[in-house]
Amino acid sequence: MARLYDSRKRILVTGGAGFIGSHLIDRLLHQGHEIICVDNLFTGTKRNIDHLHNHARVEFMRHDVTFPLYVEVDEIYNLACPASPVHYQHDPVQTTKTSVHGAINMLGLAKRLKCKIFQASTSEVYGDPVVHPQTEEYWGNVNPIGARSCYDEGKRCAETLFFDYHRQHKLEIKVARIFNTYGPRMHHADGRVVSNFIVQALQGDPITIFGDGSQTRSFCYVDDLVEGFIRLMESGPEITGPVNLGNPGEFTIRELAEKVIAMTGSKSDLVFRDLPEDDPKQRQPDVSKAKELLDWEPKIALGEGLERTINYFAGRLTELTATQ
Repeated sequence: MARLYDSRKRILVTGGAGFIGSHLIDRLLHQGHEIICVDNLFTGTKRNIDHLHNHARVEFMRHDVTFPLYVEVDEIYNLACPASPVHYQHDPVQTTKTSVHGAINMLGLAKRLKCKIFQASTSEVYGDPVVHPQTEEYWGNVNPIGARSCYDEGKRCAETLFFDYHRQHKLEIKVARIFNTYGPRMHHADGRVVSNFIVQALQGDPITIFGDGSQTRSFCYVDDLVEGFIRLMESGPEITGPVNLGNPGEFTIRELAEKVIAMTGSKSDLVFRDLPEDDPKQRQPDVSKAKELLDWEPKIALGEGLERTINYFAGRLTELTATQ
């Protein structure tokens, strides 16, 4: 049966020591809730939640979601999964297991507790899209046997499981498709384009662009994304998603590199490498559904978000240098 509570909820966040998960926990704590943060620390790090070490309303559990979890909570946010190609291709079998077994275990927990559950899906379900910009109705263009498919297909299967649990067991689900997100607490070596460019620029190293730099991405600042998460989770049971959450501002990779160089005052040159297999040529969310259903749209422009992220990485690199 559902746990009785007043306005304070006990909320489970899997992947809570990750980049996005740690920001979500900060926001939920600000709302007054109790948090169980679950992470196996494969890509997450305790550094992201150091500031919560002695917090009275936070409990940390080192646990892998591919194994069942027995806790009592009111809501579940399922964020656990490596999200950068460097990490998810390191152990592709485990990446698929995390998405699929993790979804099964968290859905089983939500079914037992009769509680609402949120799935952090991804724009990668659209693959290398032939429809632009991408709406939630687009079924995608994914290579099921490619090097990226452990992540793409794992997340697609997780969505399938969520909607089957919704139909079969009447579970209240929320599915968000996340587009490129950036901000403080990104891992400095996770291989994603924003962190790569900023770290290379700050260190004066050549900035590596894969392909000719004409491929596009849309970059959403993490605070905007978390606001979208909360609004989706707090929406009525008739809103299941999937809902695109991202910033529709579209930039070429070369434009991003040049912006980072200008903002850091770096002397870095641009160097070009071959485009990785199945790397999408363009990516831009259509967020009309989020606007209509959640009254949500991103507020933080790329320049402002990059400034905050550059300041974070400048401090982080100073720390890393001091410990070497």
